[in-house]
Amino acid sequence: MSEEIVPFRIDIPQAQLDDLRERLTRTRWPEPLPGDDWDTGVPTAWLKDLAEYWRDGYDWRAAEERINQFPQFMTEIDGQNIYFLHVRSPEPGAFPLILTHGWPGSIVEFLDVIGPLTDPAAHGGDPADAFDVVIPALPGFGFSGPTSDPGWDGPRIARAWVELMRRLGYTRFGAQGGDIGATVSPAVGRAAPDQVAGVHVNGGPAVLPPLPLSQEELAELSELERDRVARVETFMQVEHGYIVIQATRPQTIAYGLNDSPVGQLAWIMDKFREWTHPRTALPDAVLDRDVLLTNASIYWFTGTAGSAAYVGYAQASGWGAKPADSGVPTGAIVFAHDVGVRRYAEQENTITHWVDVADRGGHFAALEEPELLVGDIREFFRKLR
Repeated sequence: MSEEIVPFRIDIPQAQLDDLRERLTRTRWPEPLPGDDWDTGVPTAWLKDLAEYWRDGYDWRAAEERINQFPQFMTEIDGQNIYFLHVRSPEPGAFPLILTHGWPGSIVEFLDVIGPLTDPAAHGGDPADAFDVVIPALPGFGFSGPTSDPGWDGPRIARAWVELMRRLGYTRFGAQGGDIGATVSPAVGRAAPDQVAGVHVNGGPAVLPPLPLSQEELAELSELERDRVARVETFMQVEHGYIVIQATRPQTIAYGLNDSPVGQLAWIMDKFREWTHPRTALPDAVLDRDVLLTNASIYWFTGTAGSAAYVGYAQASGWGAKPADSGVPTGAIVFAHDVGVRRYAEQENTITHWVDVADRGGHFAALEEPELLVGDIREFFRKLR
């Protein structure tokens, strides 16, 4: 197997941009359901407006140029092409950190935190907190897709990340992530506990409470923790359907998402509305619509809706098997939308740092609350360098 690392630049052919515009123009829109509100899915009126902006106002070339300002590379690990950003700090002795996104996110999640993490002095911080950052796209996602074989579960991805860091010359490093990244990052610690100085996650490590909880156990929880348990219960009742579909029929859903940009956009926007904070706000009121569309465009141009669903949710070994505690110091910042509960996270992780943010932030922490996230990452790793 070649260990070659090849420079990479995004350059979507103009024919693909023209095709996207034509498909958006020819969208066969469904009639709105009664009320046309979020209770039945993405409202038709709102999505039409966003799709028209994608067609006539959004500038992919500007987004492409922004991403291409960062050094990007491609390498093959375990038979899979892995695309990643590798941004070195101008500070000598910067600490290496690998950042992992989730679904339906991408490397776009981290673009606003690269500068503060790598060059804190230029962003009002302490140069001693500088990081070299490595930001890979998950196998099957974006430019790391599609996948060529099964089995890309959390532990296998973690082993690939350890190998990637080895190829880059890093023998000691940290790991950070949210969503799927909150599963992969602790797994990186388990794959190489002697090399991983610490693991930091937003949302909490991917450990859910063992539902249903007894009244005795509920009574032991704080009011904040009981609220999080209640929201997990609600999620399992009214929002779990997308996991069932992607975990059992990723190829079936892929036909529609890969053929219709509006279908792909709706599938992604549904989650950005549900998982940003506050939930009642429109996604483009919380985040810039150019950012939302850059993220969706990466899925569209790479045709990875199916492989991302497959890797994220349909693995035979599953993401839910209870792993052993690696002993690696683990920190978490849990924003208002998220549902992490420390006592359950401690069953699989050595938690040394835990911050609850009850009134701000959602699931896409690097996009929604970049300053708070960066500050917490700096604080956590300051004593582990």
